[in-house]
Amino acid sequence: MFESQAPGASRSIPTIPRSAVARRRPARSLRAVARASAFVFLFAFVGVSAQSAQSAPTQAKPDWPPALASAAERVDEIHVFKQQRRMELLRDGKIVRSYRILLGDAPVGHKRQQGDERTPEGRYSITFRNDKSRFHLSLRVSYPNEADRAQAEARGVDPGGDIMIHGGTPPGYDRDWTDGCIALTNAQIEEVWRLVPVGTPILIEP
Repeated sequence: MFESQAPGASRSIPTIPRSAVARRRPARSLRAVARASAFVFLFAFVGVSAQSAQSAPTQAKPDWPPALASAAERVDEIHVFKQQRRMELLRDGKIVRSYRILLGDAPVGHKRQQGDERTPEGRYSITFRNDKSRFHLSLRVSYPNEADRAQAEARGVDPGGDIMIHGGTPPGYDRDWTDGCIALTNAQIEEVWRLVPVGTPILIEP
């Protein structure tokens, strides 16, 4: 609570009415306190910021994209089971990794045209690795092949494309959400990225 007079001021000086002092002093006191409070806040903020900058550990930026594993660790085939929402990575015919996957809004049936939100079925391969994907990392599937283009042309439609294995699924999320791609979590696609080189065959089953 602010005083109406400065500490130590005499109350018996007849030439300055107490009411006049009471009217003037609160404004000056309030301004002084406000300035002092501002300086205290500023110094406190600068001090905390400097201390944080000095105490924060320096974190090295991780290498990006993740490096491809050694030839002995890489896989040589991918199997996708759409109905079971499962993808397996194989090496020499043995399963070395298995993942829960999510698909598009129309997961049943082979992809036939642009916009049908289906995932293709059949034998394809990985043709491109994209480390600038909107979904963390992605691996392009070689859809459409010659048969896919032929059936689409016969019906006068665009067969579509850009079918990927990519990240972006929040951990614990279990509803299909892509436009036909095969979705994993970011942590999972990073692991797949390290193990799957361009040229890896992929078999997608219903």
